Amino acid sequence: MPAQRESRVVVIGGGSGSAVLLKSLKKHTSNITAIISMFDSGGSTGILREEFGYPPLGDIRQCLLALSGDDQKADALRSAFEFRFSSSSSLRGHSVGNLILAALTSALDTGVTGAISELSRMLDITGRVVPVTLQDAQLCAELANGVVVVGESKIDQRGEETPPIKRVFLDRHVEANPDALDAIAEADVVVLGPGDLYTSVVPNLLADGVCEALRETRASVAYVCNVMTKLGETSGYDAARFTGTIHTYLGGLKLDYAVVNTQSIPEDVQAHYVTEGAHPVDPDGDEILEFAQHVVRDLLLNLGPPVRHDGEKLAELVLRLAERTSRAREARNLSQGTA
Repeated sequence: MPAQRESRVVVIGGGSGSAVLLKSLKKHTSNITAIISMFDSGGSTGILREEFGYPPLGDIRQCLLALSGDDQKADALRSAFEFRFSSSSSLRGHSVGNLILAALTSALDTGVTGAISELSRMLDITGRVVPVTLQDAQLCAELANGVVVVGESKIDQRGEETPPIKRVFLDRHVEANPDALDAIAEADVVVLGPGDLYTSVVPNLLADGVCEALRETRASVAYVCNVMTKLGETSGYDAARFTGTIHTYLGGLKLDYAVVNTQSIPEDVQAHYVTEGAHPVDPDGDEILEFAQHVVRDLLLNLGPPVRHDGEKLAELVLRLAERTSRAREARNLSQGTA
């Protein structure tokens, strides 16, 4: 009897949301590709990008660390890479991991891809981390009143409910990384999110070729809906509006799955978010089926604070979707007489 093939999982996003899922996925499959947004412009990443012209490195660092090994050596390296200098010091809040990635990007002939490969080896990661593009662009948001906000960090930290975001776009065309497109084509399941809608997930869909690859892949495409709204980005959004926004940026492609949390958040936990203007996302609404073939509703929270998806529960759900797709593909191949 042949050995069971590991599910091929692609996670598209960036930041802490993707890292939570990746950290749990690596326990179950080594066939993971994390496709990472390359438009961050805040903090240590923004300084390195503005002063020295480095590509955005922060989300790459987070996802590499999420996929890193679990032995003592990896633990020590992870602690070092996660260390951040004081923002009031001459090192201006830089993350050690970002500085190492920047140094490797300059030192190696293969640039940021070589830096990722070398750091992947050092950290003994499971799977791989792939930038969505190797070209430079700024994320922009057009607000409902016509004002354009330039820069991911300015959009992310806008902190105003009105005027709402009308659309996000890049200030120039960028081509998708071929490695990212290949991973999408070969996957069993492609997961969009979890992560901030307009600054972590949607930006990946703006690189030329990504939406086309998602339309053509035989993988299931699933969107993991946020569990909390975010002031300045998604105030007042329910699960249907989150999913509908993804549907729009996919050019009308209907998702195979929308994954929606139904676990309630206690009032004392919600109280931690009052000053942030964040609220639980309403999971109800049959209109989600306008944007996805299937809606998967489940109890998926780690209540914190911070409130996040439970990585293990979400990873198990994603792998079930991957296995379902793989079995369906094998059944089609058998019926068609192909290997």
